[in-house]
Order: sequence, then structure tokens, then C-alpha cells
Amino acid sequence: MPYQFEPGRIYRMPTHFGPAPGPRQMPAEANVDASRSPCKTLISSSFLTEAAALERHIPERFALVGDPVVTIEFHYMAGIDWLAGRGYTMIHVWWPVMFKGQRDQAVGRFLAVMWENLADPIITGRAEIGQPKLYAEIPALREVDGSYHCEASWMGFRFLDLRVTERRATSDATKSGPQMQGTLMLKYVPRTGAWGEADICQVSFTPALTPDLTVESRKEADASVIFHHAAWRDLPTMHHVVNALADLPVLSSRGGLIMTTRGGKSYRDQQILT
Repeated sequence: MPYQFEPGRIYRMPTHFGPAPGPRQMPAEANVDASRSPCKTLISSSFLTEAAALERHIPERFALVGDPVVTIEFHYMAGIDWLAGRGYTMIHVWWPVMFKGQRDQAVGRFLAVMWENLADPIITGRAEIGQPKLYAEIPALREVDGSYHCEASWMGFRFLDLRVTERRATSDATKSGPQMQGTLMLKYVPRTGAWGEADICQVSFTPALTPDLTVESRKEADASVIFHHAAWRDLPTMHHVVNALADLPVLSSRGGLIMTTRGGKSYRDQQILT
């Protein structure tokens, strides 16, 4: 007898073996404590660029808001409940935008691209949330002489370097931006067999509220970031992404952060904006 989909349950390919476990659908035996999982170290760097350069990389119905500041974040995570205590690392690249649709309006972080070093969160996050995730090799965070070094590569080609050093005193280099309501993304799924057409092209929104997040430490830092230009042979499927980011003019640094947090949310509060 053929199987039927259970209402209200999350499925991913292959669907033939039942509902899929993951961060938004935990098995009964999992030990879930949103206030403890995960433990995260966040290292970030921001820089001011030209508005016209960023506008080439935002979809219709979006507009830049505030200063055209690009932020790159490395999230080193451990003790993740939905991975049975394992961890992985993700990279966010975002800038502040406003979305104005026919029904909805929101100001938030436009998540332009993410990299992760594990397939499981890439598969779940792309399909269920609409996060623009790609794979990268991301080694452990290195601390050398008081500076923190982050990097990302693909099959031996290092395309991203980020370095931060804790500040001894606060500085005006880090400026406050617009109040963020959440994270905005463009979810896109191509239509099989009708190349150039989309099955899904919609704006996905993650509200900013994370009630179970505890900030254990937060320090301002001097920071720098470099995207290394790549030829097609270096990054066959994503040289266009890296080169677009490498081409953004760096007008000035807006500093960085060194932060440790604990807890989070399962991202079941996603919304589609229209």
C-alpha cells in the first residue's frame, strides 16, 4: 500500500521513509534544552562600502536602509541538540535593507549568502527556511598573539580571511545602524525541466526575537576581512559569489565583535512576506 504524507509533519527528500528529523522536528528521545544549545563563539567584521555596489545584489522590492555596511560573521557552534551534541560552523554575509511588498513591510538583515561546513544544516536550512547556504571548509578558530583568525576555503582554495583583535577601549568606529526586525532572505527553487523558470521565488523572514539566547560576553574589536578573487577553476560553482563580494569597495572599517552566547531557537517562526 503506498504511503501518505502525515499532515503537519516536515518531509525532505527522500520522503519515502517518513517525516524527517532535524532542528524543527526533533525525535522524542532527544534531550532538548533551548536555553543551553548551542554554545557559540561569534567573530564578526563590518565595513562601509558604496551603496551603488550593494544595490546590484538586492532583489526587487528591497532597498538599502541606513549606511551601506557589510557584515561578515563566523559562528563557531558546539553542543547542538538536534545533532546529538555535535557542532559545526557557519558564515553569514549580510547588510541592512527594507522590504516593501504589497502586504508586508520589514527592516532587517538581508542575508546574502551563508557558508557551512556540514551538509545536514545546509540541506535543512535551504529547504525549510530559505537560507542561501553553500558549503565551505571552515577550520577551527585560531588565536595568535591576541588576534583571532577565521578562514574559509573550498577544496584547497582559501577564499575568505577575517581577523579581529579585542579593543582596549571603545571607539566610534562601530556605529549603530537601523533597528532590525529580523532576517530577510530570498528563497529560490528552479523549476525542473523548465530551465530559467522558478518553482519558488519568495521572500522568507525570520523574526529577531530569540528569548532563550544568553549573551555570556561581548567585546568590541578592530577587524579586517578579505575575499580573495577566484577563477572559475578555483571555485567552479561559486566564484561568481566570492568575486562579487571581493569587488565591493572597502571605504572604511566599522569594526568587529567577539561574542560568546548560549541557547537559541529552532527557527519554527519563519514567515513568507508578500
